[in-house]
Amino acid sequence: MVPTMIPPAAAPAFLARAGWEGADILPLAGDASFRRYFRVVDGARRAVLMDAPPPHEDPRPFIAIAGHLNTHGFAAPEILARDLDLGLVLIEDFGDLRLKEHVEEQPADELAVYTRAIDLLVDLHAFPAAEDLAPYDRAVYQRETGLLTEWYCPAVNLTVDEAGYIAAWNAVLPIVEASASPAVTVLRDYHAENIMLIDRPTSHGLGLLDFQDALAGHPAYDLVSLLQDARRDVPPALEAAMVERYRALANPPADFDAAYAVLGAQRNAKIIGIFTRLWKRDGKARYLSFLPRMWALLERDLAHPALAPVAEWFATNIPTQYRHGALQEFAAA
Repeated sequence: MVPTMIPPAAAPAFLARAGWEGADILPLAGDASFRRYFRVVDGARRAVLMDAPPPHEDPRPFIAIAGHLNTHGFAAPEILARDLDLGLVLIEDFGDLRLKEHVEEQPADELAVYTRAIDLLVDLHAFPAAEDLAPYDRAVYQRETGLLTEWYCPAVNLTVDEAGYIAAWNAVLPIVEASASPAVTVLRDYHAENIMLIDRPTSHGLGLLDFQDALAGHPAYDLVSLLQDARRDVPPALEAAMVERYRALANPPADFDAAYAVLGAQRNAKIIGIFTRLWKRDGKARYLSFLPRMWALLERDLAHPALAPVAEWFATNIPTQYRHGALQEFAAA
């Protein structure tokens, strides 16, 4: 179900203990999980209240990665107060200027802002992965890609070869696993709605959000997340230019382009499944509108020679008429 944006009952007492007694608690945002966010206003002071209710959510990974990022000169929200038993965390407020809305309102800034976002990734990938991060390994990749056959295919009334799907991914994932690229901190949701433009000389003037699911994995993943964005159209020419900038600055190994395509297909297949689940299970119908974009991105990735086994599976099991806007038609029927 779609969560309400009524503050949790424990919020006023939590804020009072943190020195924010009597502050206004205003709805800010929900997301694709059980987490909700509220803006806390006390005169001229501003903060953000994260409601990450147990057992569905655990704010400790967010707190740990925020510490790692800030320690290395990146801009993650400062943790102002926490109550892990309640799942409440008071964090620094980065304001309202997200990359997405900024470039939509000022398209002339698109190249400059994306350049900054690429440069931030180059800097982040110069450091080893954060301590104690779980690996982005075969089991995680397969579990994520399986969301497409678990949720999307039944939603469009398709019976598919699930064993063949797993085998196809097993044939291409070694390209990523055997890559010469070292493991880095993969934020996993590094995209235009999670990057804030902030008035700060460090971290390229960009604030980072929604990194609690970070893993240690291939550096191409967050590049794909940014440049094959589920929520806005990134022009293909801009994507190509930004990949080239990353390549020029980070000097990745020769297998980087193939890994980028594999991870693009993997992520886009996963998101198609997740967005279908958000509609079918959680009643969040707005995510259906993103599916045509996701299918277009997935098909573009599947055109890379490295994805031949997966592309063949899709051609055999999910004909064109069952892609793009097909789910919207089923939902409307």
